[in-house]
Amino acid sequence: MNFRPVCRFLGRILILLSFALAIPAVCCWAYAEASDARDFLIASSLTLAAGLVLSLIGGRSSEGLYRREGIAIVVGGWVLASLFGALPYLLTGTIASPVDALFEAASGFTTTGASVLTDIESNGRGILFWRSFTQWLGGMGIIVLFVALLPEIVPGARFLFKMEVPGPTAETLHPRVRDTAIVLWRIYLLFTLVQTALLLVVGMDLYDALTHTFSTLSTGGFSPRNASMAAFGVGPQLVVIVFMLISGVNFSLFYLVWLGRRRVLLRDAEFRFYLVLVAAASVVITVDLVRVAEIPFFRSALDALFQVASLLTTTGYATADFDGWPPLSTGILVALMFVGGCAGSTSGSMKIARMLMGLKFALREVRLVFAPSRVRGIQIGGSLVPDAVVSSVAGFFILFLSTWGVGTLLLTLGGHDLVTAATACIATLGNVGPGLAQAGPTQNFAHFAAWQKLLMVGLMWLGRLEVYAIAAVATFAFWRR
Repeated sequence: MNFRPVCRFLGRILILLSFALAIPAVCCWAYAEASDARDFLIASSLTLAAGLVLSLIGGRSSEGLYRREGIAIVVGGWVLASLFGALPYLLTGTIASPVDALFEAASGFTTTGASVLTDIESNGRGILFWRSFTQWLGGMGIIVLFVALLPEIVPGARFLFKMEVPGPTAETLHPRVRDTAIVLWRIYLLFTLVQTALLLVVGMDLYDALTHTFSTLSTGGFSPRNASMAAFGVGPQLVVIVFMLISGVNFSLFYLVWLGRRRVLLRDAEFRFYLVLVAAASVVITVDLVRVAEIPFFRSALDALFQVASLLTTTGYATADFDGWPPLSTGILVALMFVGGCAGSTSGSMKIARMLMGLKFALREVRLVFAPSRVRGIQIGGSLVPDAVVSSVAGFFILFLSTWGVGTLLLTLGGHDLVTAATACIATLGNVGPGLAQAGPTQNFAHFAAWQKLLMVGLMWLGRLEVYAIAAVATFAFWRR
């Protein structure tokens, strides 16, 4: 492990973050929150100082970044972003507890959306802007942004990109990884501008339009309103539904569409399954709400589609208390929390691509029992999946579900019921946000003990980095020369 280049690049990440911390100060001044603006500038200065110190430690060494260094930078980058991103909550007095501030910051950057704030609207506009802005930064990925902004990042760039982009594979759109990162961020910025404009058209003011766009495209789910998206009418909800679904799609497909390959969406097996899953779950829940809960059809259909889009893409917005819905509807929504959106999207959890591979792998093993000579390789969308990817997916399932099981048991030690513990665990590990019972859509995570919040912060990092990276850093062998 070459620690000097790791320190050098982590320092640069903190310098980048220091500029991001200064942006909410503009919002504070716009709403006459001079004290909070000063606190953001202090947080920015402290982060800049730490970044410069790490950069000096790293020096101008010509040592390159390779696999271990790349993993250390990605994990370290997310941890440091969460730690320094917590400073505004502490300095402004929004959150008094350092553990709670870390929880809120980690939830933002990992786009989880779980919160310890009990009365959101009582807080300053600037701090709530930062809360949503952290999700926007984390949605496409702070490391991907870092790679895009650096002129050259040596051989380790590909490892950084691979560890950062969610999914079983990290597709590069250009030979140079930096060019791919720039393309992805340009698409992300374009969608940000379009959604903000549409929300303004349907009646939101600029502040609400920006903050909700930040949290929608990142599939984060933080809202500056206590009632989340239920505070708005049908128009804004429909716009948010559309962009939640867009954010759950592999962003590489949008680039191919931009190049003129318009049929690539419908030819993509993962995208087709994604649409079928959204439609099927929405129809079943709508029928269940009309038949069992006796909710009017239009309200049932809108709420069903909104919650399906929100939980499948791991956004976490809510327009209804789905914890009180009939068991079938609630069960479907909980199942969707484990699925997540498409690989290469901003959504969390296990991803549809992995689900498809896992299902085909299981069916192949069944055929192997009675017809071993006729078993073929696993294909997705007509393309053969390499055995190395299949093995990686199988290992991911084991680690992800084992982590969820252990995390659930640990959360029950604090006296929480099994439903609360199990759904709070998948809500944080899958970067979803709300769970059920005491972690439900009308509740928050403030009542959990400090050690449980720290556990869930670890689960958020594990989920955002898709288990492997942090699991590798936690092994003794990783640190040996």
